[in-house]
Amino acid sequence: METDHRIDIQICLGSSCFSRGNKHLVKVVESYLNENNLRHLVYFHGAHCFSSCDRGPLIHIDGKEYTGLNEEKIISVLDGIFGKRISGV
Repeated sequence: METDHRIDIQICLGSSCFSRGNKHLVKVVESYLNENNLRHLVYFHGAHCFSSCDRGPLIHIDGKEYTGLNEEKIISVLDGIFGKRISGV
C-alpha cells in the first residue's frame, strides 16, 4: 500500500489573516502550483484560525509556520521548497 507523501499546505482563513492578505495569497499559491505543475505533490487547503493573529497572514507548510506573508514572501518560500523540482535538478 502506497502512503501519501504530498506536502501539506494549510492557509489560515481566519478573519484576521484573511483580511490581512490571505484572501489574495490563496490565489497566489494556487497559481504557483498550477503554473509549475505541482498540484499532484501538494495538499493545499484552508484551515481555521491558527491563534497567531498578530503574526499574520500566515501559512503552515508540513507543520512549519510562515508568518507576515505577502506575495513576494510566499513565492520565495515556495521556491525554497520546490526550487529543485522546478529547475529539474
